[in-house]
Amino acid sequence: MSNDTLSTIMALSPLDGRYQGKVSSLAPIFSEFGLIHHRVMVEIAWLLKLSEQPEIIELPVFDAALKNRLNKLADDFSEQQAHAIKDIERTTNHDVKAVEYFIKNNMQDNNTLKQAAEFIHFACTSEDINNVSYALMLKKGRDRILAPALDRVIVKLSEIASQTLNDSMLARTHGQTATPTTVGKEIANVVHRLKIAHKQLGEVKIPGKINGAVGNFNAHMIAYPEVDWPAFSKSFIESLGLEYQAMTTQIEPHDFIAEYCHALMRANTVLIDLNRDIWIYISMGYFKQRMIAGEVGSSTMPHKVNPIDFENSEGNLGMANALLAHFAAKLPISRLQRDLSDSTVMRNLGVALGYSLLAYESILKGLGKLELDQKRLAQDLDNAWEVLAEPIQTVMRRYNVPEPYEKLKALTRGNQGITQETLQCFVQTLEIPDDAKQRLLQLTPATYTGNASEAAASALASEQH
Repeated sequence: MSNDTLSTIMALSPLDGRYQGKVSSLAPIFSEFGLIHHRVMVEIAWLLKLSEQPEIIELPVFDAALKNRLNKLADDFSEQQAHAIKDIERTTNHDVKAVEYFIKNNMQDNNTLKQAAEFIHFACTSEDINNVSYALMLKKGRDRILAPALDRVIVKLSEIASQTLNDSMLARTHGQTATPTTVGKEIANVVHRLKIAHKQLGEVKIPGKINGAVGNFNAHMIAYPEVDWPAFSKSFIESLGLEYQAMTTQIEPHDFIAEYCHALMRANTVLIDLNRDIWIYISMGYFKQRMIAGEVGSSTMPHKVNPIDFENSEGNLGMANALLAHFAAKLPISRLQRDLSDSTVMRNLGVALGYSLLAYESILKGLGKLELDQKRLAQDLDNAWEVLAEPIQTVMRRYNVPEPYEKLKALTRGNQGITQETLQCFVQTLEIPDDAKQRLLQLTPATYTGNASEAAASALASEQH
């Protein structure tokens, strides 16, 4: 089977095989086609910018029709044209030079464009084109795809939190019964963390540079000493919607990629935490999963409805974070002015984003199937009267009852038979004011939730995303 006819079932990567349909929105940006396309866009944008500089008199002035033609070559770039560039690369053995030759070939049928052909890639090193291309790719991947997908997760979690604000739940610290909370509060905690991570990812500044072989405008200044090249370069980079990176070696130092990866890792880590907690809540019966006709949980146990969406999400977030951690550690390091060890690594940036996107879609699918089992929540609370040892001993402290903690510890620790009656009998013996005693006697595990509902509602209302 040739590479051109390779089916998804033969793909080496599951992102290009099993999961292709779920991450296809990233392919036009981060595939090899996407990289080549962005290189073409940057080369043409650089040529058009040069043509606007009055000191560069050797470069012909482009009329509106020629500008439109050049922009159309970039905007309407096709897979067929990408293959044509790959054909050129087989001769040049240099991917960026192949892009330059492709554009030049497309300028030969017009005298003005032909005269301008040598200004394609003018004074550029390959990294000038590559770093700007990757910067644009990472910006588009974040702003157009990852951020909206993360938004959808936040919106769904906010909906669940709002619907379950007052559903009391036995908390678990160290896996043991602990002071009650509400389901909505626990989900709102995740929403709060995700919004912070989302904001930090969006605030990562994405820079680019276009300053020559070692970052000093050496060739530029020899060819056109009268041009203010740093100002010109800054204007060009900012015209593309990027931040200007003034200090570089041959390469843009990639520190922003590390920052970008770390920010994305933080968002992913919050979701790994959520996936694991939801998995446990399902195993405890707090959540049921809506069954879908035709689906099979286990190949041998017909009764099972497995939490596969949360498991899939957790696994893919782990894959994403492993790659993101490598990018963050590897890419800011380059031997002297430049080495190519980053080139093959950066081709995998889209893979990390792909695993992240896949995980977001999985968690959304899983959240959409959850149903709260209020009876199970109530049953767990009613079997955990021992958690009221905390408020009882705290009230005892207020009124200076001797050894309050120690007395409740002796009464409740390790005792699985603590009941409402046991605790109320104990409270009746306390020498504390009647109003305080009545508050304790009326207390139940289900009502002992502090300000969980109010805190969650306030957080959700004040953090509209």
